[in-house]
Amino acid sequence: MHKVYTNIIQIAGDVITVEAEDIGYMDIAQVSTQRGISLAQVIRLDGKRVSLQVFAGSRGISTGDEVRFLGHPMRISRGDNLLGRIFNGSGLPLDKGPILSENMGDVGGPPVNPAKRIIPNKMVRTGVPMIDVFNSLVESQKLPIFSIAGEPYNDLLARIAIQAEVDIIILGGMGLKHDDYLFFRDTLEEHGALSRSIFFMHTAADPTVECLLVPDMSLACAEHFALEGKRVLVLLTDMTNFCDALKEIAITMEQVPSNRGYPGDLYSQLAARYEKAVDFDTAGSITILAVTTMPGDDVTHPVPDNTGYITEGQFYLKGGAIEPFGSLSRLKQQVNGKTRDDHRTIMDTMIQLFASYRESVEKQSMGFQMSSWDKKLLYYGGLFEKKMMSLEVNISLEKALDLGWEIIAECFTPEETGIKPSMTEKHWPKNGKD
Repeated sequence: MHKVYTNIIQIAGDVITVEAEDIGYMDIAQVSTQRGISLAQVIRLDGKRVSLQVFAGSRGISTGDEVRFLGHPMRISRGDNLLGRIFNGSGLPLDKGPILSENMGDVGGPPVNPAKRIIPNKMVRTGVPMIDVFNSLVESQKLPIFSIAGEPYNDLLARIAIQAEVDIIILGGMGLKHDDYLFFRDTLEEHGALSRSIFFMHTAADPTVECLLVPDMSLACAEHFALEGKRVLVLLTDMTNFCDALKEIAITMEQVPSNRGYPGDLYSQLAARYEKAVDFDTAGSITILAVTTMPGDDVTHPVPDNTGYITEGQFYLKGGAIEPFGSLSRLKQQVNGKTRDDHRTIMDTMIQLFASYRESVEKQSMGFQMSSWDKKLLYYGGLFEKKMMSLEVNISLEKALDLGWEIIAECFTPEETGIKPSMTEKHWPKNGKD
């Protein structure tokens, strides 16, 4: 029997409060009004006082309306019938396809038992040299993309969705502009990647609570496919919008604010999602890439600050490219020694030379005279930025490593690079400088 209550005692914003008993946190309820039935989710329990966030907003709800608790959290259909589909934050279709109601599973469960996890040891190839060569993405890794508004982070996610060597892509959009939603849909469809993808899209015009459901929906689907042995890549954009939705609800609930008005459990809320990344010992894996925009380009802002304590590195997207310095994949050592014998050599040498290039640029800007070595570095830096850093570059890891040797050989002699002779003898291009 579903429990039905008609004593709504408070309506504040999109949050309603009723007096009820034996209700579970995050349970779903139906609110019956003259306009129809709206779904709501339990977001706070205080004795008998139960607060619910109404998905469609509280407009039209009165204190005498009926609230029917369903006795379970949000649920979503699971299985291959999700592939190629686009849903909103409530799990309802946006693609004019049928509503799915079979093989339902709960949303927002606990992370996987650590005993079922294995040490990450497989690389996720993306076709982006600044990731594959210099900060390899590893299966079951959780990595944020730190950026600012205006950077092409959604373009980067779309490109990774198209090119990543995984079985399934799950894309969760939070607070997106409608144009961004159309961009993702059209881009993946144009490149034939929509058939292996599942979208959960929340736009800025949608109810706030649906924004909070998007990561949970995405990760619940990912867990199902991972348990079936699939390699799943979850792409989330933008987690700052998710945190702002948490903040908005916390203010409505009159919670005591923490840093910059965000709720005190911000870290726990983020960790509960990121820790769903896993590589099962007997099944598939879940890898998470999540955009986190930094207001004012401030990495000490509560959202990127808390994120950095949870994740295993980060990518910095600046000036339309992944910045070599500051970007870090803490798990890259698990895989880049298994790719090709020269992977680490190219990675270390090119970054070291690029650091020297940045110093030469600084010297040049201050009016110092350029030495012949500085001129070589300046030429090298230009090639590196054009052929490696640009997000337009789309090549495999092996071709990127070969390209690295070609760039180095075009600018320097083997002795100037500091690379071991045994390595240069094997990989130095025949038309390079001697």
